[in-house]
Amino acid sequence: MSGKLKEVRTRISSVKSTQQITSAMKLVAASKLRRAQNAITDMRPYAQKLTEMLSNIVAASEGDVNIALAESRDVEKVMFVCITSDRGLCGAFNANICKSILRRIDEKYQAQFAAGNVSVLCIGKKGGDFFRRREGIQVVEDHEGLFKDLSFENCSLAADWLMDNYALGEFDVVEVAYAQFKNAVQQNFLCVQTMPIKKPKAKTESKTKTDFIFEPGQQVLLEQLVPKIIRTQLFSFVLDNHASEHGARMTAMDSATENAEEMLRTLKLAYNKARQAAITTEISEIAAGADALKGA
Repeated sequence: MSGKLKEVRTRISSVKSTQQITSAMKLVAASKLRRAQNAITDMRPYAQKLTEMLSNIVAASEGDVNIALAESRDVEKVMFVCITSDRGLCGAFNANICKSILRRIDEKYQAQFAAGNVSVLCIGKKGGDFFRRREGIQVVEDHEGLFKDLSFENCSLAADWLMDNYALGEFDVVEVAYAQFKNAVQQNFLCVQTMPIKKPKAKTESKTKTDFIFEPGQQVLLEQLVPKIIRTQLFSFVLDNHASEHGARMTAMDSATENAEEMLRTLKLAYNKARQAAITTEISEIAAGADALKGA
């Protein structure tokens, strides 16, 4: 019985240590979440307005100028941008982002996948680890160290690589998979097409074409404006994913702390029962010995 009591005491000590770690990680994630949430909250309206403006410009400029990033082609080669985290311990967060790419392939790009024309650019270590183990999908570029120094300049390197290769015809469509931050406990896992640039859906049946006034010339302005908007859009996706990661980790660590507390209650109950059984056995043995001495 003493061996069993020692084993339960060891497990209780181990669970308490784990609970302290998960509780500390929850507090760290909550602290980082505030900063990440403020960053995406400030960035999102600006990025959404730029994306809307870009779509409107492309629609209004149709046939007037040549915008390489808005050129639609027959889809033979597909490029996915997989934005995940560098670290784990955030529940099914990274797996859900990777699975959103697999679902999109099943829905739209089965033929391209069968031909071996599906590639992935990974931002974050977990996405690279996932897709390097998958057959039929090639990891052509990775930016796993981006979150160590998260900045617009570093994110622009990935955006520039995508724009340059799309313009050269290396792939015909670019889709970004990321987690859109909603709140600390909820994220929306999305797969969004960024290239070719989509035109906005007509809200009315009016065929009136918006007449923008460009200064300097239309072609010169768009050549400068369009890449900047694409860079801002990708940076917004990365900030969204960064805030979602910390929210998912905080939630996961909170659940782990509560599970550890429940496990402690169960182990303490088992320990008390075993100790009481040992005490009862010892008392019975003493009483039996005393009766034997009286009989002698």
